[in-house]
Amino acid sequence: MKVFRSGFERFLLIVGLLLVSFYGAAHIHGVISSRAELNRFWQARETAFRAETTSGAREDGRNPDFRLWSAQRIAAYKQSLSGAAPLPLAVLSIPAINLDVPVFEGTDEFTLNRAVGHIDGTPEPGQNGNVGIAGHRDGFFRGLKDLQQGDAIELITQKESARYVVEEILIVSPADVSVLRSRSNASLTLVTCYPFYYVGSAPQRYIVHASIANSADRPRALQSSSGVRGRGQETH
Repeated sequence: MKVFRSGFERFLLIVGLLLVSFYGAAHIHGVISSRAELNRFWQARETAFRAETTSGAREDGRNPDFRLWSAQRIAAYKQSLSGAAPLPLAVLSIPAINLDVPVFEGTDEFTLNRAVGHIDGTPEPGQNGNVGIAGHRDGFFRGLKDLQQGDAIELITQKESARYVVEEILIVSPADVSVLRSRSNASLTLVTCYPFYYVGSAPQRYIVHASIANSADRPRALQSSSGVRGRGQETH
């Protein structure tokens, strides 16, 4: 009888150990799989962000809306696609004028033919302050002529998105850099040349000032503020 009990107890012990081992293996596998899924998610997000923005094309795969563009700017844009572009800092989205465009660093000719450019010396997208972005008046930023106060603008980075509302539209001289100064609220300033259909080097700058919509819409990186209210400079 004792032999029977001893054998039975050993059997139960072995079964118990097997169950514990199975549970442990399943748990470890689940943790590893979960982490792998998260990694795949973030990698896919980054890949999608890069694919959408580096091409300059819309999210649905179509080219930008060229209807307002000059023939010269369309040709320059298409030529720029043959060159390699860095990962954009952000995507600028303005539903009122059907605009979704990548934001690259700088305002050199390649950048402004391919997309719009972050103005050096202003905070980068996602940072506190008055973010300055420039674009060509006969390309991506020609539609700014149809913007109105109250229109929404979204600035999307890899980490977050911020919603702004147009507060003010100005026309200034190219020398007026005060439009890029820091403001009381987190803000965004769009700059392009003016008049929009001027032949030659445009003599003025068209500025769109927008402020963060409200505290609930602020991106996590924008905890302190420096506002917006003006209009910036433009590129030909």
